[in-house]
Amino acid sequence: MTLKDKYEGIIKRYRGFLPEIDDKYIITINEGNTPLIKARNLSKLINTDIEIYFKYEGLNPTGSFKDRGMTMAVSKAVSEGTKAVICASTGNTSASASAYAARAGIKSFVLIPEGKIATGKLSQALIHGATVIQIKGNFDEALVITKEIAKEYDVTLVNSVNPFRLEGQKTASFEIADELGFAPDYHILPVGNAGNITAYWKGYKEYYDAGKIKSLPKMLGFQAEGAAPIVLNRIIEKPHTVATAIRIGNPASWQKAVAARDESGGLIESVSDEEILKAYFMLASNEGVFCEPASAITLAGLIKLSGRGFFEKGSVCVLTLTGHGLKDPENAIKVSKEPLAAPCDKNSVLKIMGLNK
Repeated sequence: MTLKDKYEGIIKRYRGFLPEIDDKYIITINEGNTPLIKARNLSKLINTDIEIYFKYEGLNPTGSFKDRGMTMAVSKAVSEGTKAVICASTGNTSASASAYAARAGIKSFVLIPEGKIATGKLSQALIHGATVIQIKGNFDEALVITKEIAKEYDVTLVNSVNPFRLEGQKTASFEIADELGFAPDYHILPVGNAGNITAYWKGYKEYYDAGKIKSLPKMLGFQAEGAAPIVLNRIIEKPHTVATAIRIGNPASWQKAVAARDESGGLIESVSDEEILKAYFMLASNEGVFCEPASAITLAGLIKLSGRGFFEKGSVCVLTLTGHGLKDPENAIKVSKEPLAAPCDKNSVLKIMGLNK
């Protein structure tokens, strides 16, 4: 690879499919280009005859898919002369917004629900220099406040209601199609604020229209039972789930997500927290892929659908893992075995290992 050909982020790689931004305004941390990992052991474990791939978005610069949209949103904001960005967040958006704002040399303001954000994510926003404001309310209430502030003051809102966020996020579908050489039969995503399922569907349609792929996937979305407004078709005033990244009761992209579901012939359903945590541990312990609980909802959903014979034999299914497991280390510790204690001598260690003679 020559210096001229080196990877420089999604805007330059896919600029023919993205709104135009002059190079001098592009704010990138080389997001995107994340691995598509084929499952090695899970198909046998869950007794299914389909090909399973994981789009591991946890390997973006700040550890989640949010970086794809943030490079676009912040670059556009910078091109328009903004000096500050604002967002409401359950964690990943705040980490990404604050990182890209730091990169751009502008201010970032983050509103988070008090006590409802994973430590790993909060630490990111703080270390990147954001002004973090904890409100005594939930994400949906925080989003209302940020929208009002962005309307009244010279501060750019970078939540997924910002159309440039979805433009960036759709590039993950391009990468999947480029690597596979075709579109998968099914694509499974977590559904929280519903921007991602909307963006992926937009990307697949654009690639199809451009002749890059010959078919479109069915979009399958999953929400946690305690935060399933689309499934229940009503706003959830007090959403609750262990999957903090999708603890949202009134998704900003609700109608667009429903359109993606219906246009693709897919579905949006829910699974329990117990099913999410089981899948979370199963993925890490059998495939070596550590994602946050909200990401594991995709595997929980696949297991649920597979159990009722939903998938045709030989189908190709891609699961988006939206965030890295280190975003929420507390839950990893909770679902795992505790470290074993031993005296400081070899024989004691060998005994625990089952290797003592």
